[in-house]
Amino acid sequence: MKVLYFCAVLALFPNVVLAADNPRCAQKSASLQHEIEAARAAGHDRKAEGMATALAKLQANCTDEKLVRERRQAVAEAQAKVSERSAELEAEKAEGGGGEKIAKRQAKLEEAQAELRAAEAALAH
Repeated sequence: MKVLYFCAVLALFPNVVLAADNPRCAQKSASLQHEIEAARAAGHDRKAEGMATALAKLQANCTDEKLVRERRQAVAEAQAKVSERSAELEAEKAEGGGGEKIAKRQAKLEEAQAELRAAEAALAH
């Protein structure tokens, strides 16, 4: 049974060549294929099946323009979150909040900034 699933996943690989015209889609496909292989190696067949389905959908529907649009949206959302967290931190400082509350707000701001950097990196690739 495992061999059958593995063969089904291998049957999807030729479609990656079709995505070669879309470098971002090809990169995303390659990443997903790596995850499928790792799941299979770990014996997580159901997870691998789900990812194989996702890979098939990706290969059928992926365009670079769509990915760029989604990634720009993610960057915009992350920027808004950073602005919100920054305002919360400044408000806490203005209220004279305790060090623990300020540290908590600072940690949330740093987390949002990390998410923004990740979104910007995804957009750049």
